[in-house]
Amino acid sequence: MKKIILVCLSCFLFAGAFAQVNSDSAAYQQQRTKINSMLAIRSQKFGQYDKSLSEHTGIFGFQTKKDIRRSNDILMDIVKTDNEIYKQLKILLEYRAFQQNQVLDKSKEIETTALQSRYTINRLQNQLEKIKKEQEENIRLQDKASLNFKIIVFILVGIILFLLKNQVRRKEKS
Repeated sequence: MKKIILVCLSCFLFAGAFAQVNSDSAAYQQQRTKINSMLAIRSQKFGQYDKSLSEHTGIFGFQTKKDIRRSNDILMDIVKTDNEIYKQLKILLEYRAFQQNQVLDKSKEIETTALQSRYTINRLQNQLEKIKKEQEENIRLQDKASLNFKIIVFILVGIILFLLKNQVRRKEKS
């Protein structure tokens, strides 16, 4: 059962190595290489274990205590290698989690910046609309003041002309 689990784990790691994106950090790549080499060593040790199980140096083709001890030593070495592989896998997963957290933090930062930019753009657009309305109002008031000034000037000119005409008439009558 343990053999099947380890073979599946090995296949999973090798498949993950080929599907991995090139954007991984150097430390992550180095860790993956280290795990892959450890898996190769483990595979080699398992071959030795399999070979030791088939060795029968005893009388009538039976295994001796020495054969069994050698097989057990190889098996213990495989277990130690497996434990080290698990430790290294944990480190590898921590690298991956760290990278994912960095990506999330960067995306949140970009999203915050984008929201702030949108807010600033909206605020500036509102200010621009307000300034345009004020400018239109000022132009309208200036036009109104100009028209009032023209009317006053026209009325004053009319009064002056009327008064001048009346003076001219008085002089003619006198």
